[in-house]
Amino acid sequence: MSAVEDKLAELGLTLPPVVPPVAAYQPAVQSGVYVYTAGQLPMVDGKLPLTGKVGDEVTAEQAKELARTCALNALAAVKSVAGDLDRIARVVKVVGFVASATDFTGQPGVINGASELLGEVLGDKGVHARSAVGVAVLPLDAPVEVEFQVELTEA
Repeated sequence: MSAVEDKLAELGLTLPPVVPPVAAYQPAVQSGVYVYTAGQLPMVDGKLPLTGKVGDEVTAEQAKELARTCALNALAAVKSVAGDLDRIARVVKVVGFVASATDFTGQPGVINGASELLGEVLGDKGVHARSAVGVAVLPLDAPVEVEFQVELTEA
């Protein structure tokens, strides 16, 4: 097991299987030393644990946990093309989408779930640029979606 996966285990987490695509795309692709993930939904065992808008059916705290799940799924997608999470030189960019009630403005706090996980697991390599965007609806009525751009070390 890699040092990153050891750290996940210390946190009581395991890397899930890669979530199969729900449309015509790949979960992650590598171009040079960069891996770009597709948007990752908070799927657990093939299902969304919650659906709906943050600020209505889903609380900000629940959505923050879902963003953490999205980050785990994105790490699994990175591993699927990089082979080993220890090859992560740094997380360059995180983009988070929050299906928001019309008056919900806490998108940054929700996406902190993903950002904080990356910091816990990767330390300084997990520090990244980020966007947190409110949207009307996400695929499958997911409350949150997260994607990464990651720089790898040479194999």
